[in-house]
Amino acid sequence: MIDLPAYFERIGYGGGRKTDRHCLDALHQAHANAIAFENLDILLGRPIQVDLVSIQNKLVRHRRGGYCFEHNLLMAAVLEQLGFSVRMLAARVRLGSDQVRARTHMLLRVDLDEQPLLVDVGFGAQGYQRPLPFAPGEIFRRFRWDYRVLPEDEAWVLQSRQDGRWIDLYVFTLEPQYWIDYKVANHYVSTHPDSQFARDLIVQRPTPIARYSLHNFAFNIDRGGSVETRTLEGQAELFGVLADTFDLHFPPGTRLPL
Repeated sequence: MIDLPAYFERIGYGGGRKTDRHCLDALHQAHANAIAFENLDILLGRPIQVDLVSIQNKLVRHRRGGYCFEHNLLMAAVLEQLGFSVRMLAARVRLGSDQVRARTHMLLRVDLDEQPLLVDVGFGAQGYQRPLPFAPGEIFRRFRWDYRVLPEDEAWVLQSRQDGRWIDLYVFTLEPQYWIDYKVANHYVSTHPDSQFARDLIVQRPTPIARYSLHNFAFNIDRGGSVETRTLEGQAELFGVLADTFDLHFPPGTRLPL
């Protein structure tokens, strides 16, 4: 069971608990804006656990962030506890590449009033901050960014518009996934030397006015029409940005192997 009052406090949510679109939209945005996407524990030599007790302790009680499995398993549990109909899905990340990758991303489908919606609070800065209706071909604006879903063979591809071009974010099917599927994928993502999450620092957080991302010492601010990039000068400035921009706080003297 999820401690809903603690979760609501963590994301700053004070709205209702009805199984309706208004509640779903508000929860999705509050979670995406409040809890950072990050892989810092991997770099600090700590295992990533994807059981609900561990996820709740890390993201809610200790006010840390996480990546897709942690975010979306928590969101799925919250929504199910509130009474929403949730199906867990898996995707192959593209981010503009045509390379065939493993299914290492998690997202959700929520059926509401016979309308399927895509829910994903775990895709970092480029993710949609409110659910997307599963309406292939239609364009949906989420604050300053546009998204659409298109059919591709027996799958579906999520795209976002960047610099006037549509970029593939990930491709997914509607086949239900189970916790054990994510446990296996999480092991690869968090431990395999080919995984970017096992090598690089990746921290991201979207807001309605800007999307913030940190890749090692490169700090980017995307305002939906312009992108500002600067290189951080050393670990002191890095931990300052983690605290001030991403609300991630660590004991004095913490160092990252970058």
